[in-house]
Amino acid sequence: MDSLIAASARALAAGDALGALKRVALREDPPALALRGIAMAQLGEHPRARELLRRAARGFGAHEELARARCLVAEAEVALAMRDLGGSPRSLAAAAATLEARGDHANALQARLIAARRLLLLGRLDEAAAALAGLDARGLPPSLAAVAELSTAELALRSLRTGPAQAALARAQEAADRARVPALQAEVAEASAVLDRPAARRLFAGGEQALRLDEVAALLDSGALVVDACRRGLGADAEWRLLARRPVLFALARALAEAWPGDVDREALIACAFRTQYPDETHRARLRVEIGRLRALVGTLAHIESTQRGFVLRPRDERAVVVLAPPIDGEQASLVALLSDGAAWSTSALALALGASQRTVQRALVELESEGRVRSIGRARAQRWLAPPLAGFTTILLLPAALPIE
Repeated sequence: MDSLIAASARALAAGDALGALKRVALREDPPALALRGIAMAQLGEHPRARELLRRAARGFGAHEELARARCLVAEAEVALAMRDLGGSPRSLAAAAATLEARGDHANALQARLIAARRLLLLGRLDEAAAALAGLDARGLPPSLAAVAELSTAELALRSLRTGPAQAALARAQEAADRARVPALQAEVAEASAVLDRPAARRLFAGGEQALRLDEVAALLDSGALVVDACRRGLGADAEWRLLARRPVLFALARALAEAWPGDVDREALIACAFRTQYPDETHRARLRVEIGRLRALVGTLAHIESTQRGFVLRPRDERAVVVLAPPIDGEQASLVALLSDGAAWSTSALALALGASQRTVQRALVELESEGRVRSIGRARAQRWLAPPLAGFTTILLLPAALPIE
């Protein structure tokens, strides 16, 4: 390694992308191309960074496996920043195995961290937890240790474990301070601020109350029957019924919970569940069928009794009933939550993260664009979507999570 390459690498490690480029900007050899690609990625020029890293990998060739594996890991991180989530993780896993076999434990861990962060973006929390549990962060550079702790904290926040999240964020702050990289310190500070922002609203007669993540977790552990409109389910203590794939049943459960301890008339239930203001006998018959399905689903948690005018929710064991609403309303709340991270998303990546079809996502984006809530850049296959950051609250509870197969 010549002196300019070494100096450029040190500048990159310190977060000085411009200083790194000044040393290798005019060079075309593979090591210089790789460093230029990483520098461009740090400056936010992700398409150019990907092109340079691919050229570097081709230049190293098959006889320099270690250098090629490092380029593949850097390219995978660029793809993550570009929200290009559709690629196969096999090449990244192969690169990690090569790095581990050659003794480059830091870059091998970086590869595994990228894979875990991709799983977090896709909402595959169980797989992300397994990936993070297998990481050994001892003896790592401070910047990489900070990223590992940030990933651990995000997983804990998504799982509503605020205690472990706070501990991981404290370790991430310590590592970021040792690394002295301003961008990393800012990322840790932003992640820490999530704990102090409202994450949901508790609805009650005549008003609402903003709740932080720790207050949401405490409410879920309080023994009350909680109808959670953020994650589309209801439950009490450890018993949980997921209704994300059954929107009619969830609409009925929420309407009954919002009216508790009173009842809801049949016309109102038909309007909220079936979205019609002109009910007929077919709607009333369908309402009886759906109420029967809801009764069977929540039978261990509550009774649903008929009244003269409609139906009423009666929780077992004299539990209280609580309705948790998301910090922002609307059918596309999860889509807005994904876009509010400041990254430019493709429709294919959004569809993959939400578990929806691209056509469904495209229709939703057109609707949000007409309302001025999102904007697009680029055209055709290069089109990406952005939304301004949502200030004043956190969207942790709105981020998608992989649903179990029923």
